[in-house]
Amino acid sequence: MSVRVQHGDFDAGAEIARLRRSDPGIGAVASFIGQVRDVNDGATVGTLTLEHYPGMTEKTLAEIIERARTRWDFFDALIIHRIGKLEPLDQIVMVAVAGSHRDECFSACEFIMDYLKTEAPFWKKEQTPEGERWVDARVSDDVARQRWEQ
Repeated sequence: MSVRVQHGDFDAGAEIARLRRSDPGIGAVASFIGQVRDVNDGATVGTLTLEHYPGMTEKTLAEIIERARTRWDFFDALIIHRIGKLEPLDQIVMVAVAGSHRDECFSACEFIMDYLKTEAPFWKKEQTPEGERWVDARVSDDVARQRWEQ
């Protein structure tokens, strides 16, 4: 399991290749890559600045992976989350899960992303033509996470 919070970009292909080589029993890798949009809540976004709580953030992300491991059988997982100032089309986050079968990997990847969006201590500030604004939590993210609690 690997968790990284970093300023620099990442090479998704290289990261998936590394994950695939981690165990010869791997038959599937499911991944998600999030990137900065140029419009959010009806406003043009020039930049997005992500802040976090060092130490606590990495611990929370690792705990999310461990929670997924109690529900699904997979070999390895990776979360990379960027911080700092980003522009539209920049990659923000990557979640990848490797295991024997696709169903387990798809479910675990989606679970990890849903919990990351609602529990990880990240704060987002957008620069718009009207000025800076903090990005509020989305009800849709809470709804997505709640389905895993059933």
